[in-house]
Amino acid sequence: MEDLRNSGAGSENRGDLEARFVDLCKNQLSLDEKSLSEAKKLLLDGKNILTSTLAIGCNTVEELEHHLFAFVLYSVMRLSDRAVGEESQGADNNGVTLCQILRAVKLNLVDFFQELPQFFIKVGPSLRNMYGSDWEKRLEAKELQTNFVHLRILSQYFKRVYRLFFKTSEAGDQSTDTSAFSSGYLSDYHRFGWLLFLTLRSHAFSRFKDLITSTNGLVSVLAILIIHVPCRLRNCTIEDSAGFVRSKRGVNLVASLSAKYDTSEDEVTKMMEKANDLIANTLKKAPGSALKSKAENLLKIDPEGLVYFENLFDDSNLSTSISILEKEYDDAIRNKGDIDGRVLVDEDDKLLGSDSISGTAVSSGGAKRMTDGLMSPTKTISTPVTCNSPSSHSNRTPVRTKAAATPVTTAMTTAKWLRTVISPLPSTPSAQLEKIFSLYDKSIANDVIRRAQIILEAIFPNSALGECCATGNIPNADLMDNIWAQQRRTEALKLYYKVLEAIFTAEAQSAQVNNLAPLLTNERFHRCLIACSAELVLATRKTATMLFPAVLEKIGITAFDLSKVIETFVRHEGSLPRELRRHLNSLEERLLDSMVWEKGSSVYNSLVIARPALSAEISRMGLLAEPMPSLDAIALSTNFSSGGLPPLPVSKKRDALEGQNGDIRSPKRLCTEYHSALVECNSFASPVKDRSSGLNNFRVKMTPPPPALQSVFASPTQPSLKGEGETCAETGINVLFSKISKLAAVRINGMIERLQATQQMRESVYHLFQQILNQRMTLFFNRHIDQIVLCCFYIVAKISKLNLAFNEIIKNYKRQPQYRPDVIHCVFVDGSRRNKKAAHDHVGIIQFYNEVFIPAVRQLLVGLGPVGANSSTNRAPESKGTDEAQSPGSPKLAPFPSLPDMSPKKVSATHNVYVSPLRSSKMDALIWHSPKSYYACVGESTHAYQSPSKDLSAINDRLNSPRRVRGKLNFDNADPGLVSDSLVASSLQDGVSTI
Repeated sequence: MEDLRNSGAGSENRGDLEARFVDLCKNQLSLDEKSLSEAKKLLLDGKNILTSTLAIGCNTVEELEHHLFAFVLYSVMRLSDRAVGEESQGADNNGVTLCQILRAVKLNLVDFFQELPQFFIKVGPSLRNMYGSDWEKRLEAKELQTNFVHLRILSQYFKRVYRLFFKTSEAGDQSTDTSAFSSGYLSDYHRFGWLLFLTLRSHAFSRFKDLITSTNGLVSVLAILIIHVPCRLRNCTIEDSAGFVRSKRGVNLVASLSAKYDTSEDEVTKMMEKANDLIANTLKKAPGSALKSKAENLLKIDPEGLVYFENLFDDSNLSTSISILEKEYDDAIRNKGDIDGRVLVDEDDKLLGSDSISGTAVSSGGAKRMTDGLMSPTKTISTPVTCNSPSSHSNRTPVRTKAAATPVTTAMTTAKWLRTVISPLPSTPSAQLEKIFSLYDKSIANDVIRRAQIILEAIFPNSALGECCATGNIPNADLMDNIWAQQRRTEALKLYYKVLEAIFTAEAQSAQVNNLAPLLTNERFHRCLIACSAELVLATRKTATMLFPAVLEKIGITAFDLSKVIETFVRHEGSLPRELRRHLNSLEERLLDSMVWEKGSSVYNSLVIARPALSAEISRMGLLAEPMPSLDAIALSTNFSSGGLPPLPVSKKRDALEGQNGDIRSPKRLCTEYHSALVECNSFASPVKDRSSGLNNFRVKMTPPPPALQSVFASPTQPSLKGEGETCAETGINVLFSKISKLAAVRINGMIERLQATQQMRESVYHLFQQILNQRMTLFFNRHIDQIVLCCFYIVAKISKLNLAFNEIIKNYKRQPQYRPDVIHCVFVDGSRRNKKAAHDHVGIIQFYNEVFIPAVRQLLVGLGPVGANSSTNRAPESKGTDEAQSPGSPKLAPFPSLPDMSPKKVSATHNVYVSPLRSSKMDALIWHSPKSYYACVGESTHAYQSPSKDLSAINDRLNSPRRVRGKLNFDNADPGLVSDSLVASSLQDGVSTI
C-alpha cells in the first residue's frame, strides 16, 4: 500500500495522465468533443480521490490508471446522452460499448466489475452533480453485471447441450472431434445457434431479462437446430432415444426437450414462434409448414406445429446468415449498451479474464457469488432422455442419466416448483382465508385484495403505452414485457395468499392470540409478506434487472422491515425448494451485516425509542427512515386501476399507517434459537432430510416457540409481551442485537480458523465486539459489521502483543465467503467530525481504525487483558455511572455462543453415508494455489498428495468392506436399517475418524 502511494505521488504527472487519456479517447475510441469534455472533468475528480485514498484494489500505478480510465469512460458513455434528453445515437453515446472500452484499456470484465463499486462510492458526488441524483439507477451497473453472469452461465449451458446432440466435426473424423471438444472449437452451426439466441434475447426481452426465460429461448433454438442441422452431424438418433415423448406421428420434439430440461412447453413453443419470426424477417427465409416438408431431418419427428426453412443451412447460406445475425446483434447491443455475448463463446478472449467466472469473486453481488447462489453443491439433476449414438458411432459413451447440477439446471428445477406448485393455486383468497377474514370484519377481504394488487402492480409495472425498448424486426416488445409482468404478479399473489393462510391458521391456534384483527389490518406486515413473495418469484426467475432491494424501494419498506417476516415465511411455507430457502437465508445475513445500518433504515426509528440517548446523533446524521407511503400514493405513481374494488376506508388508512415511523421490531426469539440464516449458511444441509431431524438433535438445544407474530408488528411504544418493563422497541432491538452477535460470532470463528489463533483470542474479540455494539453503537452507523470485526481482531492482537499485522488480517479476510472489496477500501466516516469540507467520506479500513475506531473504543480496552490472561472476557464490565456502562435495556454480554459444529450430516435416507464440510483452512491448502483446478472436497484426504478420485475410491472401499476396520465408523451391518444418530455421535466423541 505504502509503495503504491509513494509511487503514485512521486511519478504520476497530471498532464501526462490527461494526455494519455485524451489520446485513448480520440485515437482508439473516437469520442466526440462533448463526451471528451465530460470524461476529462470526471477523470480529474476521480484521479484526485483515488490517488489520495487508494480505494481501488490495484497493485500498480499502471493498473490503477487502467481502471480509472475504464470507470470514467463507462460512466460518461452510459449517462451523457440520457442526461440531456437526447435521442440515442447508436450505443452508449458514440457507439462505444463496454467491451470496446475494456479492450482499449486492457482490462477484463471480471476485474472491471470487481472494482466498480469502490469507484462509484468515491465519485458518487461528482456523478450526482453532473448527471442528477438518479445517476446510479440510470447507470444500471449492477444489472449489467448480472446480465454478464447470466450470459456466461448460458453460454456454458448451451455448449453442453449442443455437444449432447451434435458433433463438433464432420462424421468420420473422431480425432478432430475430440480435439475440437478440448480446444473449445465451435462449429458454424453452434455459432449460428448462439447468435440466433443472442439476437432473440436482445429483441424479445426488452426490460425483464431473466435466466428462466433465456433458458426457454435456448431450448427453442436447440429445437430449431435439431430440425435443420444435417442428420450426419447429429450425435444421437431421434427414433431410438429413450425418454423422448412420442405421438402417433413420431417424437414430439418440444415436449421431449421441455421434459428433459425442466422448461415450460408452452413457453418454449412461444419462443420458437419468435425465433422463427426472427429468421423469416431478418434472414429473409420463407417459412414453411413441417407437415408439407419431405426433409430427411424431420423423419421420426412429429411435424405438427413445427416450421421448416428450406436451405437454411446450405453451405452458401450458413455463412451469410451468420454475417447477417452478427450485424443485427451488433446494432442491438449498440442501441442498448449491453454486454457483447459473442465474447463468451471464445474462451481465449482476454475480456473474460484468466479466472473467468468461477475463479474470481466480484464484489457483493459478484460473478462467483451469483454463480454460487444459483447452484446447489450437492444436488443432481435427473436427465430422463438418453441420446443413443448412431451405429456408425456405437463406441461412444452413452449419456449419463444423472448429471451434476449446474446453475441453469438448478434454476430450472426451482422454476418447476413455481410452475407446478404455485401456479395451479387460485388467484383469490381461499375459502379458509375468507372465513378468517369474516370473523372480524367483512371489509378486511377487500382491503387485502386491493392492497395486494396495488403493491404487486408497483413491483411489476406494465410498460407505458407505446414504450418499446427493443429494436429490430420483432414488434410489440412492450406487450411481451406486460405479459411477463402480469405472470409474475399472479405468481407472487398466489404465493402470498398461500403463506398468509398458513400464518393466520397457525396464529389462530396459538394460545397467546385472542384477536387477529391487529395483524389482519397491519399495513406494514402485509407489505412485507407481499415483498417476500415477490422477491422469491424474482429469485426463481433469476432476473437481471430487478435486483434486491428493488422490491423494497418500490413499496416504501426497508430491509429491516423485511427481516421480521423472513423466518416466519420459511416456517409456514414448507414446500419452498432448498435453493429458495438458501436465498432467503443469504438475504437475512445480508440484512444483518450491513443493510440494517444503512442510512434510511427503519432500525434508527426504533433506536430513537429504545435508546433515547442516541436520538440526537441519529437526527444529526439524517439516518431516520422516511414515512411509509400510503397505498393511494403508490397507486397514483403506478397508474393503478382499482377494477371496481372499493377504496380503502379512511379509518383503515389511519390504522394502516399508524406507527409507520417506529413499527420496527424483530421477532422475539432467543439467540440460541436463531438458526435460519446463520446455521444454514455455515453447515452442510442434507439434500434428503430436513434440518430439524438427525444430528441437530444433539447439537442444538431446543428452545421455546416464538411469541405471537402480531406482537412483532405492534406499536413500538407499547409494553412488550415479554414484560420486564420493556417496550416493544427495546425488545426488538435486543433481539436484533442477539442476531447480529450470533452472525459476528460466525464471522469471528471463521477468521480464527484461518489465522490459526487461540480460543482465548476468539473470546476476547467477541467480547470487545459485544461491548462496542452495546456501548459504542454509533460505530455501526452506515457501516458493515465486518469492518468492526476486523478492527477488533487487530486491537486485540496489539494488546496481546501478538505478531499479527493488519494486512495479514485483511489477507485472510479476503478468503472468507462473504468478502467484499468495499468492506476493506470504503469505510464510512463522518466528514463533519474530521473538519473536512465534505459532509461524508469513505476511507480505507486502516485509516478508519486510526482516526475513528481507536478514539471511540479506547476506554473499553481497560478490562481487555492479553490473550491468555485470567481476565473476565465473557462478563460485562462492572463500571458504574460512567460512559462505559451498558446502555439501559441492553442485554448482558454473553459468552461466545455455541455455533454449528463440523458434525457430519446424513446425505441418504437409505444408506449409512455421512458428509462433513471440509474446514476452510484445510480447503485453502488444497486449492488456494491452484485457482484453475476444481475439486469435490469430500472429507480429508486419506493420503498426502493423493488425487480426489483415489480418495473417493478409498471411501467406497471402506463403505463396502465386509470386515470391521479399527478407527472407522461401523458401516458393515448387514441389516439394511440405518446406523443410529447416537452411535455416530458417540463415535465422533471417541475421536473416531469420519468420512
